[in-house]
Parts: sequence; structure tokens; C-alpha cells
Amino acid sequence: MADEYDPNAALFGGDEQEMSEEEAHLNQLFGKNPNRTSAIFDLFSVEMMESIDEDADLPEEAKRQLVFKMTANSVLDMVMECLAPDTAEEVAACLDGYIGMSLTNKKHQVDMMGELRKAVMNVKQNEGESDEDFERRLSDLEDAWWNIPQPLLNGRTPDDAIREEMRRYGLDE
Repeated sequence: MADEYDPNAALFGGDEQEMSEEEAHLNQLFGKNPNRTSAIFDLFSVEMMESIDEDADLPEEAKRQLVFKMTANSVLDMVMECLAPDTAEEVAACLDGYIGMSLTNKKHQVDMMGELRKAVMNVKQNEGESDEDFERRLSDLEDAWWNIPQPLLNGRTPDDAIREEMRRYGLDE
């Protein structure tokens, strides 16, 4: 796969369409992920598969789980190592919270961000209310929503449900 990448390919294809600042940002964060995936595959896969294949007694399901866990762990290590220490700690905390929310969504078959969006979209600006006051009220609702018991979470608050999932995996510390 590494042989397929040509950094000069765009030089010979005519004018490139310019990206907006937002498109360039999204491309940098997400658009390059297929290329990153190929590079990481080339970086880890051979040695990883060889080490797993050495254990002939390991059942196939355990091998598949091990491949996933080793890959995810390696990628997470790379991400954290390339960040400044204070940034890495903040990214790790955000990632832990996002994983906790995703686990909660899966467990309860909900989309908490979607539910929050619905709640916010139902709020209407009061007559005579300034845009600034309305935005503040929306922001206050967004902050408070995480501590309001939700029927889709069996009456639990989103914060409590997320913390429970994080605790289950040791991500709450």
C-alpha cells in the first residue's frame, strides 16, 4: 500500500480546487484517516500478526480480539506521545468522556447528543429577549441537561450514566 502514495501526483493534474478553511481543517482531522490507516498498517501489521501467530494455542476469536486491542493501543500511544504533556492529558480526559458517552449510548440504545440537540431546538426565543440573553439561556440549558434525569436512561442523569460506564472500564480516575 505504501507504494501507491505519490506526493507529487497533484502537480500534474491541472489546477487543484482550493479548500475553504473549514474543509482544510476537516481534511486534516478526518480526510487523511484512510492514508493514516494505510501507514499504520504498514508500520504495525507484519510484526503484530507474526507475534500473534506464534501462539498456536490461542483460539481464533482471541486472536481477533488481540489484534484489535493491540492496534487500538498502539494508535492511542502514538496520539498521546505526539502531543505536549498538558495537551495530552486534556485529550485523554476528553477521549475518556467520549468513550463513556458512546458506551452509554450503546447500552441504552440512545444518542445523547441527538437528544440534547432536540431539547435545545425546542427552546424558542422569548418576545423581547435579546439574542445574547437567548444564547445564554440555551447555554445554561445545555449545561443543566446533563444533570436532569432522562427517561431514555431509565431515569438516570446523563452524567451519572456516563460516569458509571467510565468507572466500569477504569476511565474515571
